[in-house]
Amino acid sequence: MEKLVQKKKTGGLFDTLKTVFWAIVIALLVRTFAFEPFNIPSGSMIPTLLVGDYLFVSKFSYGYSKHSMPFSLPVIPGRVFETEPERGDVVVFKLPSDTTQDYIKRVIGLPGDTVQVTDGRLYINNKLVERERIEDYILTDGTGRSAAVPQYLETLPNGKVHRILELFGDQGPSDNTEAFTVPEGHYFMMGDNRDNSADSRAFPSRFRFVPIENLVGRAEFLFYSKDSSQPVYDLGSIRFDRLFQGVN
Repeated sequence: MEKLVQKKKTGGLFDTLKTVFWAIVIALLVRTFAFEPFNIPSGSMIPTLLVGDYLFVSKFSYGYSKHSMPFSLPVIPGRVFETEPERGDVVVFKLPSDTTQDYIKRVIGLPGDTVQVTDGRLYINNKLVERERIEDYILTDGTGRSAAVPQYLETLPNGKVHRILELFGDQGPSDNTEAFTVPEGHYFMMGDNRDNSADSRAFPSRFRFVPIENLVGRAEFLFYSKDSSQPVYDLGSIRFDRLFQGVN
């Protein structure tokens, strides 16, 4: 009897370990090839994404590269099953100057485009991008102080409409740039919080153009959001109105 009980205990432990192993394998496969969670640590994409947002990124949207793999393991040469991003997509990518860092921005310039900002206005291929002033955005900092910030609806050439902020009106530090021509296989990225975003306009820049192999995936939807300046146990700081919202 004692031996039978011991065998049963051993078998139960083995089954548990096997279940845990396969659960980890499935989770890694989903994370690598389907969806990966990310959180937003900075305000460069306000008002579209807020600090404390948690979202899922579709890994299959643009195909796969080594940066699709855990730790960017170099097991995929170049990019396979490649699909090009659309203008206006919100994309997670590896910083070209430091591929250990993930950035999230909006695709503004496609390969071959000329992109320029003059007096705060965006030009793509020498054509002024339409924007419309809407209600001010109430921006709150970590101390609880609030300020009204000019907000616009910007319409990209393909009809994609999204909101942007102009903290300093049209005279911010990146509101006047040279004309940049996007190389083949690369993309020009900008944050929606135009005067508070380190992106393809910045000088000196940590990156100018993002190669397609650095794209991790497209931001799809929020699954959680909380004011990160508040304590973890403060349930009142959960932004319930943002849960399960798509990323525009």
